[in-house]
Amino acid sequence: MEERQAFREAVCRAVARVPKGTVASYGQIAWMAGYPRRPRQVGMVLKGLPEGTDLPWHRIVSVKGYVPSRGRWWGAMLQIQRLREEGVEVDDAGNLDLGRFGWTGAGVGEGL
Repeated sequence: MEERQAFREAVCRAVARVPKGTVASYGQIAWMAGYPRRPRQVGMVLKGLPEGTDLPWHRIVSVKGYVPSRGRWWGAMLQIQRLREEGVEVDDAGNLDLGRFGWTGAGVGEGL
């Protein structure tokens, strides 16, 4: 399998494991996928997902606890809305409390 495709599939599997009502960082997903130095590429994979995907891309945020909006304000607003629907408290600027809503990665090694 081509490395790019293997990376994409590993990222999607990791994102799919993030439970409803929690968030993970791009770096955390990169680590879970087996590519610890590729958080930016995780963002690129998520950006390239087809519209209407079932993958919970909205649960992935920056390591500093905010929904990135640079160059994608409409997408950030949708992400904030989806997180709020799951009970994650996000302010209008996209900031959230990682200590409260950050996923610890419980069960990470199981079935990835």
